[in-house]
Amino acid sequence: MVAVTFSAPAEKVNRVRLLLIGDIVGKPGRQIVVRGVPGLRIQQRLDLVAANAENAAGGSGITPEIYYELINAGIDCITLGDHAYRRREIFSILQTQRNIIRPANYPDDAPGRGFTVVTARNRVQVGLACLQGRVFMQPVDCPFRAAERVLSNLPQNVKVVLVDFHAEATSDKQLMGRLLDGRVSAVLGTHTHVPTADEQIFPHGKAFQCDVGMTGPHQSILGRQIDRVMETTRTFRPTHFDVATDDVRIHGTIVDVDPETGRATGIQRLVVTESDTDALAALASAERTGAGSKSN
Repeated sequence: MVAVTFSAPAEKVNRVRLLLIGDIVGKPGRQIVVRGVPGLRIQQRLDLVAANAENAAGGSGITPEIYYELINAGIDCITLGDHAYRRREIFSILQTQRNIIRPANYPDDAPGRGFTVVTARNRVQVGLACLQGRVFMQPVDCPFRAAERVLSNLPQNVKVVLVDFHAEATSDKQLMGRLLDGRVSAVLGTHTHVPTADEQIFPHGKAFQCDVGMTGPHQSILGRQIDRVMETTRTFRPTHFDVATDDVRIHGTIVDVDPETGRATGIQRLVVTESDTDALAALASAERTGAGSKSN
């Protein structure tokens, strides 16, 4: 389990390297994360990995079993979105665990928390928040006012802050990015399942991207079987939108942050294919074997 404290790092750290993995869709998305993330942490020298997992259970919602599966695979914090409560059994996890967050602009008495602080591998304290957009989405409280509340409640010594803005409209995401420029380290979008090519660092040091993309099957319609979606769209005959299975990829974005100022110093898109995970799994295995040899 990820430890959560509010103490300052014991040693001076020059960089915090963060990864946000885009919407994990169904079993294919979970499997590539479990197989790829341990090696990815080594290869990319990642200090903290967060993942949006609101679609991890059969394409909609998350269960306690899946929560533990992802945490055990090396995910430090799970963010959610408009499908956060699709599986009621997750309520107990939301109410007891600090490394899973639902949108902060949900009602105060909604299960779970909207932000948290997690200790990265290099001992830097990282604030994480989740917000949900309103344009073309279900009614929800103002995400911009919720962002202000989150910032006012974060401990002052937490300089590195990552915001997952789970929203449909790029206009919403651009507004949030500009509002929080110079006040958080990164605003990265999720929800559309389509990565955008607008990764950048705003003038006051905040990394931004409208959407980091989808982790799951890309031979699909947003993770669902093409023929099912096509039939319903063209004929109005209801079908079950089963999760697709082919061309599975991890999509995400890496942000480098100065831990003293909280300003982003770099941002890059990440794509990991199924074939890439073979090398990542071998890297993780070699690391484990080497660690075991040293301990002996």
